[in-house]
Amino acid sequence: MSQLYGTAGAGSTSVILACDCLAHRFGNAADHGIRVRRYPTDMSDAEWAVVRPLLPVPGWLRGRGGQPEVYCHRAMLDAIRCLVDNGTKWRAMPADFPRWDRVYAFFRRWRDHGLVKEFHDRLRRKVREQAGRDPEPSAGVIDSQSVKADAVVGADSRGFDGGKLINGRKRHAVVDTLGLLLGVLVTDADIGDRAAAQVLLAQVAAKYHRLTLVWADGGYTGSLVEYGRTVLALVLAIVKRSDDMRGFVVLPKRWIVERFFAHLMRSRRLVRDFERSTGSAEAMVYWSMTQLMTRRLARPRPSRA
Repeated sequence: MSQLYGTAGAGSTSVILACDCLAHRFGNAADHGIRVRRYPTDMSDAEWAVVRPLLPVPGWLRGRGGQPEVYCHRAMLDAIRCLVDNGTKWRAMPADFPRWDRVYAFFRRWRDHGLVKEFHDRLRRKVREQAGRDPEPSAGVIDSQSVKADAVVGADSRGFDGGKLINGRKRHAVVDTLGLLLGVLVTDADIGDRAAAQVLLAQVAAKYHRLTLVWADGGYTGSLVEYGRTVLALVLAIVKRSDDMRGFVVLPKRWIVERFFAHLMRSRRLVRDFERSTGSAEAMVYWSMTQLMTRRLARPRPSRA
């Protein structure tokens, strides 16, 4: 795991008029000046104050080689947030951001080295602590979402979901009881929920040792329940819809993961799968959730009398 951003170099983490990102303080980002905040997706100063100490430290500042970065980290984060939220193409990045290929290189580096997951997990722990919860979850909810795939998605990573009549990909996700993401796996749409859940639950169980209970719908019954109990030490609790229910009914616990998927649909880049690789598709989900959590953390808290 890389160092925390705030531990690299001395100095206050408070937001000042000049950008205090590491690329400006120790790199060459000062050559490009300070970008003016102008879009709704740009981080506010309150968000940046929350985000900055949690960013991974660049490798060039930890003696791992590479040249000092020449673009502001805050501008890079704002550029990716803009792309995810508005669904623009990489080459259609607004001109006041760094060049699109530099932003994509930043996105790719964070994807390939797991930095976006690391950053996301740090934010999630902060949100859970703010809500008075233990930083590590003990219970979760699993479900899947099928989405249509764009033409750029190759036949080797897309399929047809016969139940939803969707040609594309499927997002399998586990969230905690606050609706925050614990793990996501993107597969062909024709991959069964139980087969994908076996892989995803193994990843989640290995990462979160306090996790002992996961709620799921009727599509996860069968051998998966026994596999979870004997191999993963997880209790897979099936929340079924009774036969006499009519119309829309809010089912216990399952609404939490449905709300999570509803949030993803507010990010236009995620309404359809536009990514050539499943790794990029998973990274986009993490970026969407980081935007939700930074806003939640920066929200003024009501004073207690």
